Amino acid sequence: MIQKFYQAPPLSLYIHLPWCLKKCPYCDFNSHEVPASGFEEKRYINTLISDLKFELNRIDGRKIVSIFFGGGTPSLFLPESIDQILNLIHTQLNFDLDVEITLEANPGAVEAARFREYRAIGVNRLSLGIQSFNNQSLTLLGRIHDANEAKKAIELSKDAGFENFNLDLMYGLPNQEVDDTLADLEQAVDYLPAHISWYQLTIEPNTIFGSKPPQLPSDNVIWSMQEEGQAFLKKNDFEQYEISAYAKNNYTSAHNINYWQFGDYLGIGAGSHGKITSITNSQIERYVRHKIPARYIELINLKSSAVIEKKVIEVGEVPLEFMMNALRLTNGISENLFFERTGLPLKTIEKELMTAENMGLLDYRNKKIKPSFQGHRYLNDLLQIFMK
Repeated sequence: MIQKFYQAPPLSLYIHLPWCLKKCPYCDFNSHEVPASGFEEKRYINTLISDLKFELNRIDGRKIVSIFFGGGTPSLFLPESIDQILNLIHTQLNFDLDVEITLEANPGAVEAARFREYRAIGVNRLSLGIQSFNNQSLTLLGRIHDANEAKKAIELSKDAGFENFNLDLMYGLPNQEVDDTLADLEQAVDYLPAHISWYQLTIEPNTIFGSKPPQLPSDNVIWSMQEEGQAFLKKNDFEQYEISAYAKNNYTSAHNINYWQFGDYLGIGAGSHGKITSITNSQIERYVRHKIPARYIELINLKSSAVIEKKVIEVGEVPLEFMMNALRLTNGISENLFFERTGLPLKTIEKELMTAENMGLLDYRNKKIKPSFQGHRYLNDLLQIFMK
């Protein structure tokens, strides 16, 4: 197979802020509890700035389509720290003035003044880690906030001028019933969010839950939660555009859509991942930075780069990587996008497309590739077809 790119994919910027007040037992993200002595905010921000400056050559003047501050708990960082990063971005990178700039916040680590300042410096989208409005569920999940603090955080975000905000919610929680799930969604919808991320709790290795798994609802109960929850969100005009993403009035997440459409992303910060397409070399490269904040800072200071792993995606692996992202999208993708983002002709996967369609897992017509209802339900089975 010959891989050839004629234009670079859209490029997003991800900035990882790794500290949180408490590590949740289900979390497998690169997050680190704030030590009793606090964390070196200024030093970390200065390191991020050095990291980003060093990476400018990699992106070669490409336009940024979204910016995302993730964690950890980014809302632990002062607005002036976030502003330092945004000021560098404004002077060094190319992007539209209305580019989506998201910051994640934990309801247990928010202040009214801080939300207003985030909005004033250019953050235009908040993502609040609510997870549930049920105090028992929040305790079992190890969250540091309760239901009242969750509600207060939402009100503060609205008062600060955030029209575009996302609420993270989970289902399939220990001791949870279908009615509990619907109660969470009902309370969320009452706050008129632009976006809801509603996803099933999964037990990941290398987590507390991974070593001591809690008792979860049965598969049948979880399926009922999913069916009834999706129906409720649809009734309230939230369009499901990805497996766990629901948007109202077209407030889809530009950042996440770029991931799912196999766009590029530059990641800076401890443990961040990146994906960059090279037109010159006709290849896609993934890279990972050191995940321990202290070592990340040390490496940037020593040699300007904290990248500890680089990998060029083998041509034979690219179709599956593309499909693992694109088939999460409810409305699918145009067949042209496969060529644009992989550099490979569509005939590379024609046999697999026909197989998936014959099995009822894929709708492939009018030059559009879209998972069927069954394909979304049994996504792993659908993806197996593209494994070579």
